[in-house]
Amino acid sequence: MKTQQELNYSRIAEAIEYIGRNFKSQPNLDEVAERVHLSSFHFQRLFSEWAGTTPKKFLQYISLAHAKKMLKDEQATLFDTAFETGLSGTGRLHDLFVNIEGMTPAEYKNGGKALAINYSFAESPFGNLIVAATPKGVCYMAFENDESIAVANLQEKFPNAQLHQKLDSFQQNALFIFQNDWTRLHEIKLHLKGTDFQLKVWETLLKIPMGKLSTYGNIASLIGNEKASRAVGTAIGSNPVAFLIPCHRVIQSSGNLGGYMWGETRKTAIIGWESAKMGEDF
Repeated sequence: MKTQQELNYSRIAEAIEYIGRNFKSQPNLDEVAERVHLSSFHFQRLFSEWAGTTPKKFLQYISLAHAKKMLKDEQATLFDTAFETGLSGTGRLHDLFVNIEGMTPAEYKNGGKALAINYSFAESPFGNLIVAATPKGVCYMAFENDESIAVANLQEKFPNAQLHQKLDSFQQNALFIFQNDWTRLHEIKLHLKGTDFQLKVWETLLKIPMGKLSTYGNIASLIGNEKASRAVGTAIGSNPVAFLIPCHRVIQSSGNLGGYMWGETRKTAIIGWESAKMGEDF
């Protein structure tokens, strides 16, 4: 039996998929509401509560034409300037991450042996998730509705770690992001298990401003290896921290969204949600 949160997400996800397939015809409110078996009034209210904007405005943000326009206008000077210098405002997450620490070679090699990892479950606008942290910072975040599968995936990531279901301050600070509480995001710490190359790619992702998009080629260029697009894609695909490390902001140079570890529908939803939050900047 689905919870109300899961049911609401499923309806919004279905609406987003429908809009994504039919954006060229600009489906109206009644048409999309009928698709998810809700009245227009109820759908409008639910969608606005979930996304912080109306379905009509959300459609504009997530359309493929919008993504292509962002790339065309910002891939050169504007994008590079924003990427290198950052933009003002509390919504720019890359300004708020003050520490990203890689695990030691020994920790990396032995799968987290002797590490104590706390984990907890939480709801987000994009579905249920698990978040976990070591004594040094957040080490894992993933979208997953099934708690047993979520724990099994965490254990697979750190096979020798001691797992404890407990909410700690690292997890709590990270989850404030979904409540639009920006006041404590500077306290977020990340403790990541990865190779030097992976850590470099993940650090670069943190510099992509909220509401903006980049490409695999751009990321490769920014880490100093223009021919490493495929390797960059692999590193992005192994991102252990959903949303906080914004791999969802990387799309194909063609303007297509590309894949996403937690589903392309969820990727589309997150891009649209962030664009809606930062809509005044476009």
